[in-house]
Amino acid sequence: MLPVPLNPRALGALQRVLLVALLTPVVLIAVVASIPALVILPFLPGGTQRSIQLVRAHTASARTILTTSRSDSPR
Repeated sequence: MLPVPLNPRALGALQRVLLVALLTPVVLIAVVASIPALVILPFLPGGTQRSIQLVRAHTASARTILTTSRSDSPR
């Protein structure tokens, strides 16, 4: 078995991979669970605005996961 270098750069990369790997399924479950709402809401009064807010919330969570997993992101 080859030794794995445990320098800070390798640990940072491993941390980012694990963070995205653990949080991506959670976000995907939330998106899949909201599909029925996105199908029905546009037909209800005020539903279009609520659909837009729901999509923006999912976009913000995905953007946060991807941004915070980068090593050069501002903290």
